[in-house]
Amino acid sequence: MSKGADLGHRYFTKGVFDFLRELEANNNKMWWEDNKDRYINTIQQPALDFIEDFGDKLNGISPHFVADSRVNGGSLMRPYRDIRFSKDKTPYKTNVGIHFRHVRGKDVHAPGLYVHLEPAQNFAGIGLWSPEAKVARAIRQAINDDPAGWRSAAHTKTFTDAWSLSDHEEDYLKRVPKELDPDHPYPDDLRLKSFTAGTRLNQTMVTSADFAGDLLAMFRRARAYAGFLCDAVGVPF
Repeated sequence: MSKGADLGHRYFTKGVFDFLRELEANNNKMWWEDNKDRYINTIQQPALDFIEDFGDKLNGISPHFVADSRVNGGSLMRPYRDIRFSKDKTPYKTNVGIHFRHVRGKDVHAPGLYVHLEPAQNFAGIGLWSPEAKVARAIRQAINDDPAGWRSAAHTKTFTDAWSLSDHEEDYLKRVPKELDPDHPYPDDLRLKSFTAGTRLNQTMVTSADFAGDLLAMFRRARAYAGFLCDAVGVPF
């Protein structure tokens, strides 16, 4: 357990964003090798400390979300891009991704918690992004069948003061699926392709000693949302 286990600790510094900006301008193996120790000290180790400490608090949301502080295969996403099928052949990611997966996440498409750090594009997310068709249908059916439960999960002031569903039209089907209720109180939600809620973060928040505690409080505000999605896809919450 790191020294910041009470979450009153500054994990991320301005150096995180300086590094990512420089990496974007020098996205090649030579620069990376020259600066790899800087990556480890400025980003990787602070992120692993954050993950370990944050994991101690995740039970306040659900005991089924996992904080894994391993360097490889854990909650900290690899800095290397998969360029096999991409026109963009730059080898390194210019952001930091942290994913607290559901314990069933390796077996089924399950909700998770996500933190994204990138200059001028910091955000947190919760839910399922672009699930397979049968999972998306199961969630839409659950929303259709339990509008009151969905309202409590995604349309209360507690939730909407911190989180929002997508406002991009490309994230929606063109119309409510014909098997669902066109007069549902939340018809647009029945058109969703992804079931994620997001909240914007800024660099001042991320580099504050209060960041982990504030983030935990925001995730707690989305607890009912995460629970609804877990129930809809049949995983424990």
